Amino acid sequence: MNHEVLKIKNMIKSFTSGDQLNRVLKGISFVIYEGEFVSISGASGCGKSTLLNIMGLLDTAESGEYYVDGLLVSDMNAEQRAKIRGSRIGFVFQSFNLIDEYSVLENVALPLKYRGDSLKKRYAQALKCLEKVELADKADLFPSQLSGGQQQRVSIARALAGDSGVILVDEPTGNLDSKNGDAVMALLKDLNKQGTTIVLVTHDPRYADMAQRNIKLHDGLIVSSEKLQNEVA
Repeated sequence: MNHEVLKIKNMIKSFTSGDQLNRVLKGISFVIYEGEFVSISGASGCGKSTLLNIMGLLDTAESGEYYVDGLLVSDMNAEQRAKIRGSRIGFVFQSFNLIDEYSVLENVALPLKYRGDSLKKRYAQALKCLEKVELADKADLFPSQLSGGQQQRVSIARALAGDSGVILVDEPTGNLDSKNGDAVMALLKDLNKQGTTIVLVTHDPRYADMAQRNIKLHDGLIVSSEKLQNEVA
């Protein structure tokens, strides 16, 4: 597990609210290695979702360096970042972010459209990913016809569709009851055992402790980074 997949170095991010400058990340540095399952935890407002958005190339920092597979991506333009994101990073959102007018299969296949894959190839890959999350039988349904737990599993299938090998997961259990939350976490652990690198942001200590390593944030700083006694894939 020596290959550095994601590397953050001296990351600083601030937001302006009126006349006030609010520094959310205050010089964060860490590395994510291939095949790891890492949780990033901390109280609400500590900067963990902001950090994950930067790692997912959905946002940019004001200073610091970010590397994906050793490639410096923090200096890239929006088009270059989008290309890296499409090929190397899957993202799972707390609010699912599924398109109501699209079927489950169409939602999962959507990221592949921007990659230029043929319709047949997109649907075949999407179906394969739905099988991984045990929802292939729901392929023709629409998001509104699914439970919250099922919708989150569809969003995980969509993150898998790009075959990126890396999934960033933002509070995946935040909109779920404990039973569905446990099921989603079991699925993430299973995907990690199959080789997917997972970075999970959560405010729930129980779920944070299910990872192999936990990075704890407080007021925009890393206050601890510890290995946990969980099985390594």
